Amino acid sequence: MTIKTQANQITLQDCLTHIDPKRLDDANTLIALFEKITQEPAVVWGKDMIGFGCYQYKYDSGQSGEWPLTGFSPRKTKLSLYIMSGFENKEITTLLKQLGKHSVSKSCLYISKLDKIDLSVLELIITLSVKLMKAKYPAQ
Repeated sequence: MTIKTQANQITLQDCLTHIDPKRLDDANTLIALFEKITQEPAVVWGKDMIGFGCYQYKYDSGQSGEWPLTGFSPRKTKLSLYIMSGFENKEITTLLKQLGKHSVSKSCLYISKLDKIDLSVLELIITLSVKLMKAKYPAQ
């Protein structure tokens, strides 16, 4: 089984031209933040997921693949940030309480606008998640 979402399906510039203009400033701010944290360039996965770095996974079923280490998608109503380590870590949980207005699912952090949160806290959350993912999935 081949995963549909792959890296470099479109260019970053093409992706940014399709973003709601209200999201463009936030998207550019996030690109700079993620690149600073990961020291990796922005790569578009699928048509609108902007990822940074990647890791190799393999499930017990034998299915394996590659996925972004972290990233975001500038959706129309909310920014979806991919905190691939999830939110079980106590340090991340504590940081979330200081972040500002947000919601979460299994590994997604949803933010309506960056001006509603503390960017320095977001930077700490992303940094910690990347560290946890690199420990779990060391480069091969």
